[in-house]
Amino acid sequence: MAWIVRLPFFVILMGLGAASMIVPAAHGAVMEDFDTMRVFFYGFILFSIITLMIGLATGGYAPRSVARSQLVGLVAAFTALPIMFAIPFYVAVENTTLLDAWFEMVSSFTTTGATVYDTAGRLTPSQHLWRGLVGWLGGLLVWLTAVSIFAPMNLGGFEVRATGNAGRGTSGGFTQIARIADPSERLVRYTLALTPIYIGLTTLLWIGLVIAGEFPYIALIHAMSTLSTSGISPIGGLYFAASRFWGELLIFCFFIFALSRLTFSRGLIGERERGLRRDPEFLTALVLIGTVTAILFLRHFIGAAEREDAAGLQEAASALWGGLFTVTSFLTTTGFESHFWAGATDWSGLNTPGLFLIGLALIGGGVATTAGGVKLLRIYALYRHGEREQERLLHPSSVGGGGKDARRIRKQGAYISWVFFMLFAISIAAVMLALSLTGVQFETSMVLAVSALSTTGPLAAVAAETPIAYSGIPDAAKGILAFAMVLGRLETLAIIALFNPEIWQR
Repeated sequence: MAWIVRLPFFVILMGLGAASMIVPAAHGAVMEDFDTMRVFFYGFILFSIITLMIGLATGGYAPRSVARSQLVGLVAAFTALPIMFAIPFYVAVENTTLLDAWFEMVSSFTTTGATVYDTAGRLTPSQHLWRGLVGWLGGLLVWLTAVSIFAPMNLGGFEVRATGNAGRGTSGGFTQIARIADPSERLVRYTLALTPIYIGLTTLLWIGLVIAGEFPYIALIHAMSTLSTSGISPIGGLYFAASRFWGELLIFCFFIFALSRLTFSRGLIGERERGLRRDPEFLTALVLIGTVTAILFLRHFIGAAEREDAAGLQEAASALWGGLFTVTSFLTTTGFESHFWAGATDWSGLNTPGLFLIGLALIGGGVATTAGGVKLLRIYALYRHGEREQERLLHPSSVGGGGKDARRIRKQGAYISWVFFMLFAISIAAVMLALSLTGVQFETSMVLAVSALSTTGPLAAVAAETPIAYSGIPDAAKGILAFAMVLGRLETLAIIALFNPEIWQR
């Protein structure tokens, strides 16, 4: 075990990825899909041998900067590791290209959930299970690296409340462990602490969906997609799910783990004194969900009131639930569309503007969760800063209260949040420009850029005026979107931190 811990971070991830190929191989054997079973079993053997050889060659390697090594390994994990995932998938699917298979694995591993295999029956159940498993593993990797790598370096949203600079040193509850414990030891510690929680929550939701009437295989993929916020579904979403309302209600309850890190890691990240009732991220999420749902429901209610054949109370309740579930799903960047979402249009005769969902996906979920986007904590910091500035316009000599933490969020936190927001906006513009050069139309490029950078793949099928099929875009655009997904998953500040001279000094 000590030898494994000393291996480079990327080599450990290679070994775990190779071992996970046993799952679709075993499922293929049970489902009598022997072609898929054979391909993934051979893939397990091949990549296990390659990982062992690389591990033996790099076992004694001691990087000068462990932080740099882990950041580089994380970038390589989201770009190069999907190639390993894609090779058996490419061979098993047949009649596809390696680029499409790599795009699918990048999308799954970054928990984006954009798929080029949107034709019913194109993939076998075992191949769908591999997509869901890769997305689930990507979500687990985000959980672990957020608290063990990004938090001590003040990245990934932690810089909003940090006393140090982004990409440097540590602050808050991380100071002691970051100065004393080796980064590899931190990674092992949080892996042992968070992995059972992640597995337990997925199993609990899986069992709940099965009890609600869902098929076990579909319930498992939906449970993994919910915890990882990938939105991957073997049946095209929840509209065709057998569990209907009760299944959506269970999934809705588990969205909370993408809204605040305190729901699963309280006590691990130096915030023992805070609870959900005092968590600014969770409170901000409640305000956003309630406000947007109320606006959408009021719009449909007014439209239905003007119709002579308007439906009754049951249709109104279905429209309210469909709006509440879908709004929460896109805020967490999961992208599941409620079965009752389209019923609101039938009730009122009005289409729901996709711009609402684009805005929610841009905001995203909580820090150190599997959700993407700008993150709720940064939005909260910008709101508090704006609130304070308005107060100073009315009372120039007033003193802002709230304590040291509130002052830090309103000043340094708001400053770094605004910098990140501008970098995020520039990234959207750059991706849109690159997509336009490949021949993609302006509106389509905007939706695709937001869906990739916010890691909300299903946004393309819901937010645009007409659904966008990833299989219909040019190959060059697929490559651009794949790198945009990696950028959205790692965030721009983490990429910039790689150019920090401190981590490259000997």
